[in-house]
Amino acid sequence: MFSKATEYALRATIYIAQKSSVDNKLSLTEIAQAIDSPPSFTAKILQLLTKENCVIHSVRGPNGGFYITEKNKLLPLKKILEAVNENDLFEKCILGLKKCSETNPCPLHFQYKPVKQELIHLFQTNTILELSEKADSESMFINNKL
Repeated sequence: MFSKATEYALRATIYIAQKSSVDNKLSLTEIAQAIDSPPSFTAKILQLLTKENCVIHSVRGPNGGFYITEKNKLLPLKKILEAVNENDLFEKCILGLKKCSETNPCPLHFQYKPVKQELIHLFQTNTILELSEKADSESMFINNKL
């Protein structure tokens, strides 16, 4: 459903929320390994997430790295989707048709409509902090290394 970039952005943000602080910044290598993502691809994703400090922050230099503020942990998950330009997911037709609408529906329009509303609600009401706390649980994980 989501692009690889969006999946990695969600996982990276959750990991950063779990492990970082202003005093404990994480390296690109650590984040990429933790979320099982190629480092070069992770760098591009982290760049999107740090643009204008919209989700996470970065500091250059020997004591640098990535972190998230307590304030930004309270952001809804939808902010991550916006950072990686996937926010139009909630407006697009499930079949990718440009003219799909209430008056000109695709074959799945009315079946997908409640699912789409539920997805919108999910990403608007769950925060980065909530997801990171759930992922801290021993029964939940954010990478493919099991």
